[in-house]
Amino acid sequence: MLWKPRCGRLAALVAVITLACVMPVPAAPSADEVELTRLLREFLAGASGLAAHQRFWADELVYTGSSGRRIGKADILADLRAAASPRPAGPETTYTAEDIRIHQYGDTAIVAFRLVGTTQAGGRTEVARYLNTGTLLRRGGEWRAVAWQATKAPRSEDETKAEVAAAQAAIDRAILTADAKALESLLDETFVWTHPTGEKGTRTELVADLTAGTLRFSKLETAAVSVSAYGDTAVARGESRRQRSAFPGSAPGGDAQPYTSFFTTTFVNKDGVWKAVALHTSRAR
Repeated sequence: MLWKPRCGRLAALVAVITLACVMPVPAAPSADEVELTRLLREFLAGASGLAAHQRFWADELVYTGSSGRRIGKADILADLRAAASPRPAGPETTYTAEDIRIHQYGDTAIVAFRLVGTTQAGGRTEVARYLNTGTLLRRGGEWRAVAWQATKAPRSEDETKAEVAAAQAAIDRAILTADAKALESLLDETFVWTHPTGEKGTRTELVADLTAGTLRFSKLETAAVSVSAYGDTAVARGESRRQRSAFPGSAPGGDAQPYTSFFTTTFVNKDGVWKAVALHTSRAR
């Protein structure tokens, strides 16, 4: 005999064999579960298009969104058609599903999963997570959703602070490099910048100045940024060393010397994306 087991090893071996015999073997997914999973993933992959929603939702759909808004299929299609009209390009979001759970009761199925929305905005990546539960009915051999509920999964305070700090850095980078397209995606359409002089500027005006070259920064170095989080609202505060080579109404050459500016930026989270809605700057004396 080449190997003689000790009593302890033999007992452990017997225990492992016994456990393997009594442990249930996970059942293979049924054909309907495979079909429902495929249908869900295909819908999410094409969620930005009208056709995917026309196919996935039943006409009598009741959809309760994470904001508490209750809508139907007609409302969803109307929103998609409105979004397809010409307007500035916004951030792109892709959707995937994790932890898919399916419970089937004949021609009725409950599909629960974690929805992950990944958004590329202004050179940064933001991730939002939602818990979704849908009820689907099979009619004429086709599954369609008749009811849907979405709940936003809470993000930690640390995650919020990190995301908002990244959004602030992206705004500063876009202004410094005069990247008007990136800046537009980082600022809400209601954005207002209150300057040290008391003058107010809108997103449209800021983007136009950067595009025309009437506003240019040769230096914009931000430091000492702190973020306070209040759910889907956050405030970033800090200071930056700035110098403009051009600004509306300036003499040729812009600022003669760099200056220190204190700022407060207010952000709101819309559909998983942090956008600045207000900026207030004061010049250090």
